[in-house]
Amino acid sequence: MNTAATGTLYGVGVGPGDPELITVKAYRMIQECAVVAYPKKRRGGKSYAHEIVELYVNPEEKEMLGLIFPMTKDPAVLEREWNKTVLACWEALRQGKDVAFVTEGDPNLYSTFIHLARLMKDLHPEVPIVSIPGISSVLGAAAALELPLADGDQQVGIIPATEDREAMKRAIENHDTVVFIKVAKVLDLILDVLDELKLGDHASVIAKVTSPYEMVWRNARELRGQELEYLSLMVVSK
Repeated sequence: MNTAATGTLYGVGVGPGDPELITVKAYRMIQECAVVAYPKKRRGGKSYAHEIVELYVNPEEKEMLGLIFPMTKDPAVLEREWNKTVLACWEALRQGKDVAFVTEGDPNLYSTFIHLARLMKDLHPEVPIVSIPGISSVLGAAAALELPLADGDQQVGIIPATEDREAMKRAIENHDTVVFIKVAKVLDLILDVLDELKLGDHASVIAKVTSPYEMVWRNARELRGQELEYLSLMVVSK
């Protein structure tokens, strides 16, 4: 596949959870690459990306590389762990092996691959980097709700939900449709903003979209005060 001195690093989007939502090209890349890298949880179950890729490759025929991504804001820990991740990929790449890093959704939309690719470019600029698009959870949510995200001149925003109330309010006011990702930690705040804007009945929430564990709440108000899965998003459609 690659005739350069080093292998190529591929960011391969494998979709939001349903194994059938992997593209033909993504399937081909994980078949052809010598190394398949995937997000690995420090403890507990497997990531969706790991579960999906296991259906399509024989681990005994591939070099499977589990990478741990730290869930912390400590800059020292982040730098140390990210350098370990880049080094693990580089060890294969420098031997001329192509590495397919599989990621949920799309590799260029709020993905761990973005930072991995950026660091690889900084530390090893000779490594070719290629992205293979994947179906985002945002699009999976639209399908699950049977709700068009935008039509004609309508505007849609994909917004990480935060505690910045005014920013969340502006996002809703300035778009016809808003998809709030990572909404679990600030769900009640977003619900308060929606009530203030008299849009409380225009919001739905989906957890683990398209996966076998998918849950849908068409009335987001039902969830006030409850704890949600980390992989939850809210769709607000005016």
